[in-house]
Order: sequence, then structure tokens, then C-alpha cells
Amino acid sequence: MSNEEEAMTQGGDTAGASGMSDAELDWAQALEEQSRVEAAVAPEQGGPLGQDNAEAHAAIGQIQQDITRVLDIPVQLSVELGRTRVPIKYILQLAQGSVVELDALAGEPMDVLVNGYLIAQGEVVVVNDKFGIRLTDVVTPSERLRRASRP
Repeated sequence: MSNEEEAMTQGGDTAGASGMSDAELDWAQALEEQSRVEAAVAPEQGGPLGQDNAEAHAAIGQIQQDITRVLDIPVQLSVELGRTRVPIKYILQLAQGSVVELDALAGEPMDVLVNGYLIAQGEVVVVNDKFGIRLTDVVTPSERLRRASRP
């Protein structure tokens, strides 16, 4: 396990009912704002020209500075094979060689979670005798915010 992998620990502070940390909320909001500003500036999308355009570029620079503040914050990245719900008495009966049936079907994509929030899905790969995951579908930032804000 690399130092980066060891450094990835789950954040403790959470903000509001969403369960996201302040840094995660700031980052998500900055990404959303950057998308809105870039859409307003892009000439091919009919964005404003002249002085308004220069102000928008300055706003993008500020947003990029804000995003760089959170880039080194460690998060817990996990891949979920499947889930199941069992009574405690079943857990107490588990022994070496026991099989626990999960709700996922063979061949289904696995969920990639960051601090418990779905960010992508992918398939298992083996690289240099270690498991990895090849991302096949990445959740958009706006969809992540929508899912995080649900009660």
C-alpha cells in the first residue's frame, strides 16, 4: 500500500444534514460555479464579450485558486462489491469458509464511493497482482450534489 493510500482517511467534520464536510461542500460549490462561469464566457455558447468577458475570466481564476486549496485533502475511496442485510445471530455463526450472499449480480458494475458518496461505477481489473477498478461511468458533479442533498 502506498503512502497516498495510507493517507486516505475519512474526514471527521460534517456540515448540515447532507453529511458532507465543509471542504467537500466548498469544492462541489466551486465546481458548480466554475461550470456556470465557463458557460457564460464560452464564445461558442454565445457568452458575453468585452469587459464582462475579462471579469468572467478573473472569476474563473479565483475559482481555480479556491479549488487548489482542497486538492490535498485526503478522502476515503472505497469500492463496493455488494451489500446484504443479515441478523446478528447469522453473523455470530460465520466461520472460515462461510459464504455470504450479496445483492449484486455477477458481472454488474461495482460502486466507487468517496466518503460514502457514489462518484462512479466500474469493473474489477488485476494489475501487477493487485486488484484495481476501471471506471466505466462517472457521476456528474451536479448529480453528486443532488444525491448528497437528499435526506
